[in-house]
Amino acid sequence: MSKVDESSPRTFPTINQCKSIGRDKDTVVADFDGTLLRGRSSFPYFALVAFEVGGVLRLLFLLLASPLAGLLYYCISESAGIRVLIFATFAGMRVSDIESVARAVLPKFYSSDLHPESWRVFSSCGKRCVLTANPKIMVEAFLKEYLGADLVLGTEISAYKGRATGLVTGPGILVGHNKADALLKAFRNTSTPDIGLGDRKTDYPFMKLCKESYVVPANPEVEAVSHDKLPKPIIFHDGRLVQKPSPLMALLTILWIPVGFVLACLRIAAGALLPMPLVYYAFWALGVRVTVKGTPPPPARKSTGQTGVLFICSHRTLLDPIFLSTALGRPIPAVTPAYEVTFLNKLPQELTCSSGKSSHDVANYIQRMIASTLSYECTNFTRKDKYRALAGNDGVVVEKTKLAAN
Repeated sequence: MSKVDESSPRTFPTINQCKSIGRDKDTVVADFDGTLLRGRSSFPYFALVAFEVGGVLRLLFLLLASPLAGLLYYCISESAGIRVLIFATFAGMRVSDIESVARAVLPKFYSSDLHPESWRVFSSCGKRCVLTANPKIMVEAFLKEYLGADLVLGTEISAYKGRATGLVTGPGILVGHNKADALLKAFRNTSTPDIGLGDRKTDYPFMKLCKESYVVPANPEVEAVSHDKLPKPIIFHDGRLVQKPSPLMALLTILWIPVGFVLACLRIAAGALLPMPLVYYAFWALGVRVTVKGTPPPPARKSTGQTGVLFICSHRTLLDPIFLSTALGRPIPAVTPAYEVTFLNKLPQELTCSSGKSSHDVANYIQRMIASTLSYECTNFTRKDKYRALAGNDGVVVEKTKLAAN
């Protein structure tokens, strides 16, 4: 693969003009932000890593650094702006923690922002390569695991003794001619890529190296690809944020934390100190909404022979047993604004262990019922499979004493 003349400007056709039929033997090279993804800003994903790994203080640091990053990005160079985001997000973090968030949290958010036209072309090609200015450690797991990317070329972060320094290794941020150089290096012993996809001028150098190139116009209103059209379902950990944190959302989150702490203390005090008949009204006044569906079973009573009931929760949060107790009328404090408790039908006798069913069969049946109620789909993953998908290990912790002995 040889370098082409990049001195003259060139106009590329838009992505909707690219045919996707009969591309199974073609190679596609695509940018990430603004190309495969609808959104052009990578700030929300840096913010997710900052908050999930470093907490609110790291998110605050990133938010304070974002104006400088934006100024450098738009007025000086893309590279300088991205360097600021990388330093503010990663400096001092354990590399393993970053990798864990990239596997367990980011895929949910990346997959909800896939550009339909870019995905149409990208998914139709036999060999898929992504060339991005984003840190490779953030995007590689999602791109290879869920989009079937064969090769991911991204910015490499520097690390020392297992922790990120906040700096990047050579050749630096992959923008502009650095992208073109990375592509030349990756394909030096193979034929020229058939299709190049980008969305901005700094993508043009690598796009000119491809046989065909197409621009993805900025159109945030286009509907994202639905999850059922992806090669495999997204397996994700809930994380601590429900939606992508834009700069404004990140600021509101930080400002709410001291208010939320005081409010939580008041709710805990109300639940712990007030008589149970008054707790419901106190919670309502403090903004807590508890919705109960179904009929709560009566408490156990020896005098009437009423046996107890085993409750199984979805374990979405550690507050499950607290709100279950609240729904049953027991004095447990509540600390969240809204909670819904649904009482499913009692497990039939013939589906219990006492009728010969194995504990695994009973557990799987209950999980399917809970998943159906929550509008989720069960996987066939074992415990080890889940740990491998979300944490990259088997979920087995080796005792330190054994490690020392070895």
